Amino acid sequence: MSQLSRLLKTIAASAICLVAVQTHAATSLLDTVKQRGVLNCGTDNSAPGFGYLNTKTGEMEGLDVDLCRAVAAAVLGDAKKVKFVTVTDKSRFNAVQTNQVDVVFAHTTVKPARESAITVDFLPIYFYDGTGVMVKGSKIKSVKDLNGGAICTTQGSSTEQTLAGYIKAENWSPSTKVLTYENLEKLFAAMEAGRCNGMSTDRSALSSWKANAPNPSDYNILPETLDKSPFAGFTVANDSRWRNALRWIMYATFQAEESKITSASLPDQLKTKDPFVQKFLGVNGSFGPDFGLPADFVAKIIGQVGSFGDIYDRNLGPSTPNRMDRKGTLNAPWTQGGALYSPPWI
Repeated sequence: MSQLSRLLKTIAASAICLVAVQTHAATSLLDTVKQRGVLNCGTDNSAPGFGYLNTKTGEMEGLDVDLCRAVAAAVLGDAKKVKFVTVTDKSRFNAVQTNQVDVVFAHTTVKPARESAITVDFLPIYFYDGTGVMVKGSKIKSVKDLNGGAICTTQGSSTEQTLAGYIKAENWSPSTKVLTYENLEKLFAAMEAGRCNGMSTDRSALSSWKANAPNPSDYNILPETLDKSPFAGFTVANDSRWRNALRWIMYATFQAEESKITSASLPDQLKTKDPFVQKFLGVNGSFGPDFGLPADFVAKIIGQVGSFGDIYDRNLGPSTPNRMDRKGTLNAPWTQGGALYSPPWI
């Protein structure tokens, strides 16, 4: 073989490799989920109101669970086409990086190190919370009363870092212990068994466990908030096509609430002459194809799962045991003084 022939062969082989790499890089999780026909969604199963396995019905329920269903409705046209994969605070990031799940909604706090070091991409914030502490009984009135005791939290959570920083900043006794457990159910059981003087996690989770306990009055959530804790879903980094579709699916639920389009009012809204609503719902024009989604993806979300207001009220609203009122909090829509906000759709 001549030197020129060898050179041409090498160039051809390199070109083939380059095309293969570019083809692989162009493959988005959006395409994978469509081809698979099922969304693999990571969520907790021990957080009432957010991600919880109802032992009476055998069904998963909660705000995070319904966000998984909203994605399935938007991408696959059917909210039931979702496989729930249980993740813990410790396993949730690895589940995304190893392709066990396509997206995670599991009361996860947005933090810079999680996007930089762990390399995930966060979606829009959908719940504003803070780190708190709950105790059993009424003797302990303040977090400072736990100096020298044992505080429990979940493994791999941001609360571990929050507690470590708080204990160091307050110069607490070296005898103070932070014990960690796999999930919220085991965390609550540890406090019940007397292994902890208090349990620490997001205040919403504490409120849910207190509300769902046999005797809620036995528990006291201390007044201090140790750190802010905004929740967002997340997915693998650097897949902009999938991430952008997920972002606007989330924004669609926010916008639907702002526009007062609910699952109950959807049939009438589909008949409207309002050009914005027509395009938003995919009746006349659509934003869907721009994101690789069906033209009626918003209508599918609202019809099968609801607006964000529907989702919130069903899982955390006043008619639920959790009773987390949005009024006057950051969790209200921006039109009501809160922080939940969709960019404009026009």
